[in-house]
Amino acid sequence: MRYAFIPALIAALFASNSQAAGLDVKVSVPRINAAEYHRPYVAVWVETPNQDIATTLSVWYSKDKAEGKGTKWLKDLRQWWRKGGRDLDMPLDGVSGATKPVGEHTLSYTEGKAPLNKLAAGEYNLVVEAAREKGDRELVRIPFSWPAKKAETLKASGESELGAVSLELKP
Repeated sequence: MRYAFIPALIAALFASNSQAAGLDVKVSVPRINAAEYHRPYVAVWVETPNQDIATTLSVWYSKDKAEGKGTKWLKDLRQWWRKGGRDLDMPLDGVSGATKPVGEHTLSYTEGKAPLNKLAAGEYNLVVEAAREKGDRELVRIPFSWPAKKAETLKASGESELGAVSLELKP
């Protein structure tokens, strides 16, 4: 009877961990009718109001190691590449990964842990850029304030290479 509070304490701990402060990014890769379809390369990053990269969150690219074939095309993510992508050594642990198929993909980040630990309080843009071989390029920006003061979901949408993009802020 003395330890009756333990189940409630454990439940409270798990509940607080599931609602950890941070952000979730959802990126939708649309189905494109093309004779020769290739999955898009995608870069997701946070930029300052003057459009400098504050931190790179994720980069999806072909990890074909034959003669650097996969990394060769990263420069097609033009905005990300010019702003700092070219200075990174790929693959980046916890950041880079393989291209994704058609569908919605969720990325989750916790406040105080890499890569969000690089963000000071202030105004930022979430930027998602996609480029596809024999396809187009597209860039979507979502402005937000960090750290989040309230839970909110911000949305934008691409027109060709990107579908819906959402940013869920968790205080």
